[in-house]
Amino acid sequence: MSNHARNIDPMLASCRCGARTRAGGLCRAPAMRGKRRCRKHGGAPGSGAPSGNRNALRHGLFTGEAIAERRRIGDLLGEARKLLKEMK
Repeated sequence: MSNHARNIDPMLASCRCGARTRAGGLCRAPAMRGKRRCRKHGGAPGSGAPSGNRNALRHGLFTGEAIAERRRIGDLLGEARKLLKEMK
């Protein structure tokens, strides 16, 4: 056992990874500098899908058009709710 003082305060004060573990808890590893995930969960340089990844276009649920359409529907529903509330 060594008797020198260890300065672990910066590591303890660093931001933690926000990923969930398989057990449902939070990952306790420190996040990479300037990122919100640790090196194991996508914070490492070069991690993630390559640009122009065609595998990500399976169902179209998250395309720009689909997101814009859901937003428009939500706005219309909000206006309808407001109108119904005014009529009461």
